[in-house]
Amino acid sequence: MRSQYFEEYEVGSTRETMGRTMTETDIVLHAGQSGDFYPHHMDAEWCKAQEFGQRMAHATLVFTMAVGLTAGEVNPEAFSYGYDRLRFVKPVFIGDTLHVRVTLKEKRDSPKRPDYGIVVELVEAFNQHLEVVLACEHLLMVRKKVKASGQEPESTRREG
Repeated sequence: MRSQYFEEYEVGSTRETMGRTMTETDIVLHAGQSGDFYPHHMDAEWCKAQEFGQRMAHATLVFTMAVGLTAGEVNPEAFSYGYDRLRFVKPVFIGDTLHVRVTLKEKRDSPKRPDYGIVVELVEAFNQHLEVVLACEHLLMVRKKVKASGQEPESTRREG
């Protein structure tokens, strides 16, 4: 685990994930966990007569997979504050391979927690054709290195 404080985040920085292929097993497991057995996900024959001609992954599964792909490193100085502006741009099908690009979009002070700042990341999931299938903003609550009182947190002070 590597600590990264609010002041160390750089607007415009990006990171990309490895890919992960959507499988039928992913869809079936998600249907069981969520209770969403709509034919769009589960009925191959019904889907043949629909616009996309095949089963598609649940939007909530695509979101979950995208978030999971970005969760490679734990920063003990930050926690997820939520997601905004979530859009499912294109359907994801069995066999599609997703990867995610995260771009640091904005930093701002937290109005409720003066020792923290809010980092806004643009999260974009792409399929193997480099088409955006999902876009959202991830908000992180990140501890400041210098507290509002002007002191550094105890975890960053050096023993003399």
